Amino acid sequence: MKPLPPAFLERMQNLLGDEYPDFLACYDNPATVGLRVNTLKLTPEAFQSISPYPLTPVPWCPTGFRITNTSDESRPGKHPYHAAGLHYLQEPSAMIVAEVLDPQPGERVLDLAASPGGKMTAIAARMQNQGLLIANEIRTKRIPALASNLERWGARNTLIVNETPDRLADRLPGYFDRVLVDAPCSGEGMFRKEPDVRLEWQAAAIPGYAERQRLILRIAARLVRPGGILVYATCTFAPEEDEGVIEHFLLENREFALDPWPTTESLTAPSHPEWVQADTSRDWRGARRLWPHLLPGEGHFVARLRRVSGEAGPSERLAGLPVPLRNVQDDFQAFVAGFLDFDPSALNLAFLGSRIYHIPPGTPDLSGLRISNPGWWLGDAKKGRFEPSHALAMGLFAHQACLRLDLAAGDPAVASYLGGQTLPVNLPDGWTLVTVDGFPLGWGKVVQGVLKNHYPSGLRRN
Repeated sequence: MKPLPPAFLERMQNLLGDEYPDFLACYDNPATVGLRVNTLKLTPEAFQSISPYPLTPVPWCPTGFRITNTSDESRPGKHPYHAAGLHYLQEPSAMIVAEVLDPQPGERVLDLAASPGGKMTAIAARMQNQGLLIANEIRTKRIPALASNLERWGARNTLIVNETPDRLADRLPGYFDRVLVDAPCSGEGMFRKEPDVRLEWQAAAIPGYAERQRLILRIAARLVRPGGILVYATCTFAPEEDEGVIEHFLLENREFALDPWPTTESLTAPSHPEWVQADTSRDWRGARRLWPHLLPGEGHFVARLRRVSGEAGPSERLAGLPVPLRNVQDDFQAFVAGFLDFDPSALNLAFLGSRIYHIPPGTPDLSGLRISNPGWWLGDAKKGRFEPSHALAMGLFAHQACLRLDLAAGDPAVASYLGGQTLPVNLPDGWTLVTVDGFPLGWGKVVQGVLKNHYPSGLRRN
């Protein structure tokens, strides 16, 4: 095990005093493994009834659980339920961020640094595919992982943009009900879970992180409507990156105030404004810490801010994306009529390249910005036909497919399908939804008793 940096230990001993021995001792324990249930697909109670691994509830997240005693055969990330999007593996302390943001169905929500998608999937589940959820990721190479996680989750009201925060703020000032800034940080809170971070840590880098965080938060504030919520989160203990950033922000942005979140107050620890000589007369209940020696999770800092004054941004024109040509629409309608049992009239179709998307209602005009995914990818227009996407399969319920191959989690055919193999079946010809215990895994196309595999090649397992 890589040692903890001496400069880090010296600082934590000075800050924690009598608590320091307990803090240091927690690093002798293994990191907690957690998962969060996808309530777009099933309830936590329903998942508990089929879970192949023992679960202990996470007190601050109604859909979160800790996992113990997983074998190689039941590893959550390798289980078919993971491929079906029934859960997301997430460190328990990180689950609190979406709870503090508290997004509601029908709202406009932005995750300003969304990859790889853990917090985005939690937000999407809480919104229940109602409203508009924008995932921004400035690093292009991280977009595929984000898109894959949102597809698997079955999120249908999301779009992904690849932009700088200032360009978004210039286009959409005062537009969002809730904005999340999961800030890049020195990562001290992950020293137990990700020991390699210990080697990268440098005390001299902390002021640079804090400066960058102040800049991102300043820009994010421009995106929040009056009355809206801005949540700032880090996975570091460094006061300069936590209370110090919030104090600087509040002095600079008088239209914001810390907003207490009492539902989890008893489960978290107070912030420490005195560690950065901040204004201790301010109500700091809206900023809380999570310590690895006090709860079953890693280190986090979360602050919830409300915009209490100011003017709303200008009304934004709705997106004007190309509508599919009539023959493309006809091919899509023919696919729906032949293989699906749902009404497509509520879909807001758009055509980009060869892809057909459903654009979430209320999507603003984002022309000129880099858009990676403008909505729910339904499939591709081929010559004279429509080919469904994996995202469409994962956004459906099993009963919405006319043809299904229903498999049990323990059936060897599940592993064969996830590995990209063809399967012998006794089903009519046509597009078939493959499911595990009643939950979609992806598409296959039956031709004369053989299911040709359409599970994405990039997701296939050996």
